[in-house]
Amino acid sequence: MFANLFSFLCVFQRMPAPIRLRELIRTIRTARTQAEEREMIQKECAAIRSSFREEDNTYRCRNVAKLLYMHMLGYPAHFGQLECLKLIASQKFTDKRIGYLGAMLLLDERQDVHLLMTNCIKNDLNHSTQYVQGLALCTLGCMGSSEMCRDLAGEVEKLLKTSNSYLRKKAALCAVHVIRKVPELMEMFLPATKNLLSEKNHGVLHTSVVLLTEMCERSPDMLAHFRKLVPQLVRILKNLIMSGYSPEHDVSGISDPFLQVRILRLLRILGKSDDDSSEAMNDILAQVATNTETSKNVGNAILYETVLTIMDIKSESGLRVLAINILGRFLLNNDKNIRYVALTSLLKTVQTDHNAVQRHRSTIVDCLKDLDVSIKRRAMELSFALVNGNNIRGMMKELLYFLDSCDPEFKADCASGVFLAAEKYAPSKRWHIDTIMRVLTTAGSYVRDDSVPNLIQLITNSVEMHAYTVQRLYKALLDDISQQPLVQVASWCIGEYGDLLVSGQCEEEEPIQVTEDEVLDVLEGLLVSNLSTPVTRGYSLTAIMKLSTRFSSVNRIKKVVSIYGSSIDVELQQRAVEYNALFKKYDHMRPALLERMPIMEKTSSNGPTEIVQTNGETEPSIVEPKHPPPVTQPANQANDLLDLLGGNDVVPVIQTTMPSKPASAGGELLDLLGDLSLSGGPPPAPAPSVPTSQPSFLLDGLSSQPLFNDIAAAAIPPMIAYNKNGLKIDFTFERANPNPNIAVITIHASNSTDADMTEFVFQAAVPKTFQLQLLSPSSNVVPALNQGTVTQVIRVLNPQKQQLRMRIKLTYTLKGSPVQDLSEVNNFPPQSWQ
Repeated sequence: MFANLFSFLCVFQRMPAPIRLRELIRTIRTARTQAEEREMIQKECAAIRSSFREEDNTYRCRNVAKLLYMHMLGYPAHFGQLECLKLIASQKFTDKRIGYLGAMLLLDERQDVHLLMTNCIKNDLNHSTQYVQGLALCTLGCMGSSEMCRDLAGEVEKLLKTSNSYLRKKAALCAVHVIRKVPELMEMFLPATKNLLSEKNHGVLHTSVVLLTEMCERSPDMLAHFRKLVPQLVRILKNLIMSGYSPEHDVSGISDPFLQVRILRLLRILGKSDDDSSEAMNDILAQVATNTETSKNVGNAILYETVLTIMDIKSESGLRVLAINILGRFLLNNDKNIRYVALTSLLKTVQTDHNAVQRHRSTIVDCLKDLDVSIKRRAMELSFALVNGNNIRGMMKELLYFLDSCDPEFKADCASGVFLAAEKYAPSKRWHIDTIMRVLTTAGSYVRDDSVPNLIQLITNSVEMHAYTVQRLYKALLDDISQQPLVQVASWCIGEYGDLLVSGQCEEEEPIQVTEDEVLDVLEGLLVSNLSTPVTRGYSLTAIMKLSTRFSSVNRIKKVVSIYGSSIDVELQQRAVEYNALFKKYDHMRPALLERMPIMEKTSSNGPTEIVQTNGETEPSIVEPKHPPPVTQPANQANDLLDLLGGNDVVPVIQTTMPSKPASAGGELLDLLGDLSLSGGPPPAPAPSVPTSQPSFLLDGLSSQPLFNDIAAAAIPPMIAYNKNGLKIDFTFERANPNPNIAVITIHASNSTDADMTEFVFQAAVPKTFQLQLLSPSSNVVPALNQGTVTQVIRVLNPQKQQLRMRIKLTYTLKGSPVQDLSEVNNFPPQSWQ
């Protein structure tokens, strides 16, 4: 007996009482370096581990509390998980409190240990002490897994019906977590929600509104069921507005703003697309909007939620104007966050209430001068949304001024917006050309790739402005050659209309006196300038070549072209060699090949004209309109796909439509294939067509007969190329006859979701050893529930009989959200490529 007592005393002496949490915090804060703090933590963790091994029940609670503090500092504390479970099983409230806190911090549903808590939580939910029940509800609502929620949902539902307001508010929040984890248990809580809104306790009201909101968002049936509660919610909100000072709920003079915001959000859900509910809440929304104090941030938060509710429901027009005026007042607030949310909200409503937003145009434009980049970007986007035919001149003046002074990160988006607005609302062609030239002069290096071909098309179609445009561009070229898009457009125009520049036929402004040699000096200077990119040099050389039929200095032009026949730039060298061939062997064809470009039809996304970009130059390809209209893909989309695929070993898709007659002539063949070539080189000449007698050497052997003839069916098994997120892409195969090297692949896109997939675009790319042609799809909408398919034909030329590989890119819009995905297809049937 005395021996046992002696050993107990020895153990007691070896294990002194651990330090308290307050002392540990004070000690850690005295550490001067991170290493010193780490040393203290490691030492204390070692002592805590020793205590856990000794099963020291006396100080387990203190040790776990210290461990949680270390966990909050970022140090590992996983070895205390089981100790938390032991504290939860304890009968002491202090132990349970620390144990449940530790479980919420150290455990989650990814760890199996948390399942051991289920029985303890169930017992505590039925405990006689409300505070122990509250701890169990908090823990279940914080980290309960779907299995735990299924097992304990019955206890939560019982507590939701209790008369104890302390437990009801915690049970309501726990029910929200249960519904999120197991939505099918939603109906279990429906009877308990009947009397929740009649509760006087604000905490219960708040959590009840959160629970109703969650149920309405997750179930259309629940939404229809709870719409009958709109008058009761309106009455609660009215009492909050009209009630006097209540110290326990007052925040900056406003009665329980948190509950007001929650009720407004629930009203927004209930009133959306419902006339009766919207009518019932119109008056109370007007009262909130007019009676809420705006001097404090609390009032602004309520007003912002009120505005969002007004905009989402079927509210009266006067109420919507009131909401937009509130956002207009927000723009004058000194708080940057309030200004930002106001601009964001106005941007969402500008399409439906354009005239009301227009009243605040000057305030919105002033936000372009804000120092905050987020506000500046939102103001820029909203300014472009406000542009129309009546204010185009004034708005463009402000936006061009912004373009001059803004940071480089804004210039690309601003330039694109100016281009689109000018194209849509330009009051005259001269104004349109001047505006775009101003953008190119100011921010030419930041414009999109398609700005050059678009401006060239605009100039080509403005016949009466040719002399004025070429003179303006020539002057701009003399001032600055650093803006490459501007230089490219100017080079193209000088090559096309150089004779008008030299003759001085400009009527819009005083003509300048320019000689042929001066024009050629400028173009030759571009060829040797270090600022010029390879694409710009190509434009310049082509312009010089075109001037050989417009100027008399043919010998000088011959010398310049022959010099670049040995250029180290392969692109420039090939052009020069081909141009030299025109001077020598085909000189009789040169005037016809280099004649002025015809007027191009207007390009649109579904129109009959395509712009195929080849080596930096743009040439039109007029095709017959189809019904339904073909869904064309811009060249830059194909280039984006090419960038995603690596760029060096793949050939981008050329989107086209079927020609109305056989492609027997060389020019028609080139129009069909665009810049699709085995070597990736340019077309042999910049002219829009090539005579039948001289087919392109890049496609030698393919021009003597139609490239794609009648299709003969072959026994090639179909395959599933893509099946994800409800979208399924099937490939079926056929052989082209008489050319067995051409595989004809038909894609069949089907949609198993419950909503149509709109703006559907299919893109593909293959290695350089193949040639690929993608024809227009049958539609750009994939019907829901597999009620139809979208078909599209791909033609692949595989002369070397290599195994076929393809990378595909799918873009579409589903339920208003854009979706984009990439996939690689490598499992083609051997019969499709052998």
